[in-house]
Amino acid sequence: MLLDKEFMLKTFWASFKAIPVTLEITIISLLLAILPAYFMAMSRLKKRPIISKISLVYISFMRGTPIVLQILIVYSLLPSLLNTFFQRFFPSVNIFNANPIIYALVVFTLNTIATLSEVFRSAIPTVDRGQYEAALSAGLTHFQAYTRIIIPQALLSALPNICNLAVSLIKNTSLAFMMTVKDITAVAKIQASYGFNYIEAYLDIFLIYIIVCSVVQLLFKFAEKKLTKKGVKRVRN
Repeated sequence: MLLDKEFMLKTFWASFKAIPVTLEITIISLLLAILPAYFMAMSRLKKRPIISKISLVYISFMRGTPIVLQILIVYSLLPSLLNTFFQRFFPSVNIFNANPIIYALVVFTLNTIATLSEVFRSAIPTVDRGQYEAALSAGLTHFQAYTRIIIPQALLSALPNICNLAVSLIKNTSLAFMMTVKDITAVAKIQASYGFNYIEAYLDIFLIYIIVCSVVQLLFKFAEKKLTKKGVKRVRN
């Protein structure tokens, strides 16, 4: 079987141009997940009865169900619920005209919160408790102790896991086409549908995701080295 090289090249560049959409979903989902994930992690570390139990149930549900199922639930249920609300209070608004990327952000943010909270929960205890107590003794507030001492060190410890999470999120965004989002996968599938060149399209997707994920991993390694050097300098000073 011969591959249509001309089609592959054309589809590769068409899909390559959709990388910003994939990165937009990935970056925004990560940013939106940071604060909820941090508070969920802290609630479990401090063993706050009600919040920690709710967090545990949420994490178990999100990590224990396929993301495809989460997409189907959100994309089927959320527009209908929002439409009921807007038809009652804002009849002129047609929620079904909303950009589908919004639903993608909802799904991937909710999913990322669960995983990121576990990353934070495992990273924060790696910082010696004595440093926190020393910071309080030096006159720093609880907030200052965490933002200046605990979190920077915990972030360095968590960086490899955050990198893995980011790479997994990039790969999971390939399912955004189920919500009609024109990401890398969706563009390739649309191109392939005209002449049924699905093998060539899938090879293009394969190559693009390898490139994107490899670049992301290199960026995280670079960031880790920079943060490590800064940490060493602080210790010496």
